[in-house]
Amino acid sequence: MKTFELGLDELEVLAKEIENTLPKGGVVILEGDLASGKTTLTQAFASYLGEEEIVTSPTFSLQQCYGKNLYHYDLYNKGLDNFLSLGLLEELEKEGYHLIEWADESLGNFLKSAGISVLHIKIKKQEKRRTYLCIH
Repeated sequence: MKTFELGLDELEVLAKEIENTLPKGGVVILEGDLASGKTTLTQAFASYLGEEEIVTSPTFSLQQCYGKNLYHYDLYNKGLDNFLSLGLLEELEKEGYHLIEWADESLGNFLKSAGISVLHIKIKKQEKRRTYLCIH
């Protein structure tokens, strides 16, 4: 597990960590309280990848796709069973990075058991910085 304490203007460091950990793509589970910075981290990662499209929270659409290789999901109050019943497991077969907000450890464990590369990032909000725990 790696721990990073970063300000919002330093998120490129974490974007590099994601790319180094999952060089060919995979799933990034983003866990944190409301307004902790999950979508902001996704925006920073998209920018790091060179994506110019504006990244927004997929709260109401469930999934957003950016470019050819960045997928962004929001599972707020949905859980593993709903994830599977909505057919989102098949979406993870697409090549690229899949960042999933509001996922939990059970989804991460399920995906790992299916042979999918997963990086779990827990975000804790502080006044001017955030703590990011990267769990492989």
